[in-house]
Amino acid sequence: MRQLVVMNLGRSSIAALLLAASSVLAVGCSANADNTDDTTDNDLTSNSALARTVTFQGRVYVAAGASDTDVMSSIESQTQTAFGALRTSNIAVNNRELKGGVDKKSIKKRAVSLVNGTKKTAMQEVTYVYTDNGVVAKSYARRSSAPIAVLNPSYESQLDRILVECTANDSEAKEFQGSIWYVFEPSVATCAPAMKKEQTQIAADRAKLKNPTTEVTQSQVDQLYIPLTVKLGADKTNKGLTYPDYQRLYAGGVQKNHLVVGLVYGLIDHDNTNGPAADSNYHELITHLDEVTRTRPGFQIVKSEPAADFTSYTLKSGKKVTGITLSDLIRQTVDGTAPKGLSSTDADDLASQAAMKFYQHFVTIEMTEKVAINNEASRDFSLDMLVYYGAETDNAPHKKVIKNSDVFLYNGHSYIGFGPLDPSNFTADDFPSSYQIMFVDGCVSYNYYEKDYIPLKQGGTQNLDLITNGIEAPAWRSGYALGRFTDTLLNGKGESYSTLLQVASDTDSLRVVDGELDNQFTPAKFAIKVSQ
Repeated sequence: MRQLVVMNLGRSSIAALLLAASSVLAVGCSANADNTDDTTDNDLTSNSALARTVTFQGRVYVAAGASDTDVMSSIESQTQTAFGALRTSNIAVNNRELKGGVDKKSIKKRAVSLVNGTKKTAMQEVTYVYTDNGVVAKSYARRSSAPIAVLNPSYESQLDRILVECTANDSEAKEFQGSIWYVFEPSVATCAPAMKKEQTQIAADRAKLKNPTTEVTQSQVDQLYIPLTVKLGADKTNKGLTYPDYQRLYAGGVQKNHLVVGLVYGLIDHDNTNGPAADSNYHELITHLDEVTRTRPGFQIVKSEPAADFTSYTLKSGKKVTGITLSDLIRQTVDGTAPKGLSSTDADDLASQAAMKFYQHFVTIEMTEKVAINNEASRDFSLDMLVYYGAETDNAPHKKVIKNSDVFLYNGHSYIGFGPLDPSNFTADDFPSSYQIMFVDGCVSYNYYEKDYIPLKQGGTQNLDLITNGIEAPAWRSGYALGRFTDTLLNGKGESYSTLLQVASDTDSLRVVDGELDNQFTPAKFAIKVSQ
């Protein structure tokens, strides 16, 4: 799933429900959050997001004899449902699907009686506090809290109701109905009346209780939509300029005297009946290559695995075409400029055949330039792009490109984190030991990948800079944005991460850099001279 979700942060209806809930249920953190307890050092680098701690208090009801394991299972079932509510509020958290963010010491239990008519059942009311590192939109800069909601841990029995009442109820929501926690959106107009109806029923039922401090109603236990407040800690976003370690990139990492940029582009369209050559992400890939090669005409295709000849084609018309260059293929795809002598039909055929030669091939595109670091003599240096188009669920292409790249960029679906880039599919051996930049440009990659990739890399942040998105980045213009990022990274000017993120701003969706604070490069310390 790749799209950009921008939500109106004025949540007056949820805020009103939260006040009602707090008087009835005493659930939630104070809206007047005190940020003085957050003393964490500067953390992430970003142009569009702020790094802030995210905290909320929730509550579940469990059987009187529930084990600690059952209690935690119920809690995590509920915290997971905050994912969609936060995501659609332009807030992202670090713990994958909000598991592992509850300190067991924060869990408080008390015995209550469930009153249902004349019947009483012993239960436990369990409260907990969830705390996590997060990134939020800059529109939260002057806010210390935000209203959201979570679902009852037993929500899965009411998927149809949630879909209609508290999601966008569009094709995307219907597609993700089985993972409705991802698309749960309490800010939609249809959700507020449903939440209010529950609150009204709870208030009426509780008014009948004889001992309201120790008794709860069936409507409380069954409440599907539970309003709460998230507390936002102090801003800990890095305020200074940070840089990739260019001196290490230009020293050569995975190959001596080579800087290898690995590009993995997945199929992006849900309907691929016209084949991978028609997939919109192929156009994004070629746009990416266009941005990099336009000022570097020396780039040429030098290798393909499996072998493929990108220079010669036999067209459906019977015409044979030879001497086709990388530039010819790029111009044909990006702006429709066909090689001389070809009709529009032949040109389309050529473009389609070229796409199939890229499809599921490891294609090396290379050029040579001169590089000098500080006072060293200029030396021959190769810029390589290792390109793989058509990635799907098999993780072998991702592993090969990651292992053999100094800079790795992925553009495609995230498969809700459980796809080929799932960190659980990787070990330290799948990464080069040298310094590396990884840019995962997919849905909410900050939550799926950021926390778990860094420990896999030998040396951790000493050897890895990781760029991720807090919320969905759009597929449209992604090739342009990643191409501008790559072009600027390779221009020899030693641009800062702020500039690198800025040139890719067309798809910046709470994009952050981690691992950059211990880099040694500054323009004053290292002079990089690159010439063609």
